[in-house]
Amino acid sequence: MTQSRRRFLGGLLALHSLHADATAASSHAPLLLAQDAPPDIDPAGHLISEKYDGVRAWWDGQALRFRSGGAIAAPAWFVARLPALPLDGELWFGRGRFDALSAAVRRHRPQDEEWLQLRYMLFELPGAPGSFADRAERIRSIVQQQRSDALVAVKQTVVAGRAALQAQLRNVVEAGGEGLMMHRAYAPYLSGRSPVLYKLKPVHDAEATVLAHVPGRGKHAGRLGALQVRTEDGVVFTIGTGFSDAERDNPPPRGVLISYSHRGHTEAGVPRFASYLRRREA
Repeated sequence: MTQSRRRFLGGLLALHSLHADATAASSHAPLLLAQDAPPDIDPAGHLISEKYDGVRAWWDGQALRFRSGGAIAAPAWFVARLPALPLDGELWFGRGRFDALSAAVRRHRPQDEEWLQLRYMLFELPGAPGSFADRAERIRSIVQQQRSDALVAVKQTVVAGRAALQAQLRNVVEAGGEGLMMHRAYAPYLSGRSPVLYKLKPVHDAEATVLAHVPGRGKHAGRLGALQVRTEDGVVFTIGTGFSDAERDNPPPRGVLISYSHRGHTEAGVPRFASYLRRREA
C-alpha cells in the first residue's frame, strides 16, 4: 500500500470514528451511504456499478430490513435462500418499476407472485474485513454457492478515465437506468455517509424529512401546495413540484423521509430546483 493511500485511509477511519455515535443514533443498520460525485470526478481507484432504482435492504443474518432497521415482510421461502451472514443490497424489479416494487415490499402479507419477480442485488457485506474489492469477490462467491435466481452479485467494473466514465453513465441512463455508483476499491468497510462511495447521476438526488404541509393555491387549493422539509444537514426549504395528483391529495405525512432531485445548491446550501421524487421506505 502506498504512503498516500495509507494517509487517505487513516483520514477516513478518523472521520468515521468521530461520527460513529451520530450514525448509530440515526439508523439501526450499520450501512454505508453515498455522497454525490463531483462532476469532474476521476474514476481511478474505484469500482463502478449501476445505481439500481430499488429499495435498500439489509439482511442481518436472520431478518430482512429496511435501511432504518424496520423489518420487511418477506416470504419465508425467500429468506430461507439467504446465508447466515450480513448482506446489503437493493431489492429490485427492473428498470422503471420502482412504484410496483415499493408496493410489493411494503405489504404486511407478501405476495409470492411479486417476490418471484424480485431480485436482491448485492453490493456489500456489512462489517466484513478486507478491501471493497475483496468483499465484492466474496459476494460473487456467496451468490455462486447459494444457487438462487433471487440473489445477484452487482457487477463491478474498472473504468479507464473520465471520458469512459461519462460514456458509461450515458449508456446506463439511455437504457433506463438511474446512474452509476463509484466505490473506492481499497476502502475498508465503513458506515454512514462517506467519501469512499459516490453516486453519479445526471441530476442529483438527496433525502429530507417532512416538517409541514404548505396549503395549495389556485388549481391546488384544498390540497398540498408544497412540503416543508429539513435535510440531514439541517437546511429547511420547501418542495413544490414533482407531485402527482394522488400525492397532493394524500401527501407524505410529517416526520417521514422523502427523496428529491436537485441541481446543486445555492451559496446558503439550499438545493436548487428541488423536485419531489418519492417517499423513502421506513
